[in-house]
Amino acid sequence: MEPIRILQVVTHMNRGGAETMLMNYYRNIDRTKIQFDFLAHRSEPKAYDDEIRALGGRIYHLSPVDPFGFNGYKKELKKFFAEHKEYKIVHAHLDTLSTYVLNVAKEAGVTVRIAHSHNTKMDFDFKFPIRLYSKLKLKKTANQYFACGKDAGKWLFGSKEIDNVTILNNAIDVKGYKYDQQKALEVKRSLNIEDKFVIGHIGRFYKQKNHEFLIDIFYEVYKKNKQSVLLLVGDGVLKPQIIEKVSKLNLSENVKFLGVRSDVADLVQAFDVFLFPSLYEGLPVTLIEAQAAGLKCIVSDCITNECDLTGNMKFLNLKDSPEKWAEKVLSEYEGFVKTDTSEFIKRGGFDVRENVKWLEEFYLTEWRK
Repeated sequence: MEPIRILQVVTHMNRGGAETMLMNYYRNIDRTKIQFDFLAHRSEPKAYDDEIRALGGRIYHLSPVDPFGFNGYKKELKKFFAEHKEYKIVHAHLDTLSTYVLNVAKEAGVTVRIAHSHNTKMDFDFKFPIRLYSKLKLKKTANQYFACGKDAGKWLFGSKEIDNVTILNNAIDVKGYKYDQQKALEVKRSLNIEDKFVIGHIGRFYKQKNHEFLIDIFYEVYKKNKQSVLLLVGDGVLKPQIIEKVSKLNLSENVKFLGVRSDVADLVQAFDVFLFPSLYEGLPVTLIEAQAAGLKCIVSDCITNECDLTGNMKFLNLKDSPEKWAEKVLSEYEGFVKTDTSEFIKRGGFDVRENVKWLEEFYLTEWRK
């Protein structure tokens, strides 16, 4: 018997939080029963594409959502669903913009239309009006509401709907991130930082991740501890700007830009502190990974405390000065010893091997209806 095929609608399949969450579930789901296909809004190759195809998934491409070319985008969607009537379940991960895909899916007769919230805010840019409009219309097109956490659910669907929102945790392979002292030493040696105080950050170079402020914090840390280094994992449109800032502050020897990596589970072993001053988030999978590696995490209080699973997260206000953040980074690290925190992650419901069983049953039950 052929597996049922679920259409996952994404921006692209690079190594972002929502994409990593999807891959964690995809790797662990019973692919003899359920297969994932992906409808992406970028045509250029992305980090997870080869793995998706190796696992048996298909990748289709649409143009990006463009407020000035919306009619053309809608035609592409209609053509896609007319040619692919095999999908009874469409699972959209575009936050507010899921409205447009799910509306066309509804018109095409797709019976299960899932809108999945991965955030708690939206950027104020040229797409803001279309995002706001689509957010207001979303509940008319989706008939299943998913979110990575309660705050994310309230933001996209409204507080009155929270009881109707399914919380699907951004689960990880806990075993793969378990703190390993020997691995930590090996990774530090490979990066030539074995005698350094290592601050780590994982995230795309986008406004949301607040890299400008992150560099300001690290500059204050460095002034107090010249043995400090900052490891930045990720890529994005603001990376050149951040490289220039690092250079102007004469920090180029102490800030390492590691790019998009497939070995994040190893890299986090080398971190001593995880620094995450985001402007907003849903429930970031990177913070689950960092805690699973036994790290102390210094994060902005814009981030939901739902993701504090170990008690090792400390929340600071973004209005506080970089100096205050730096003092917190140094004081929290002083005397801190990394330990195996994997049981905390499992008890918190973030072990993908457990969560995937629920998702399998959900998809199969909805398919049979």
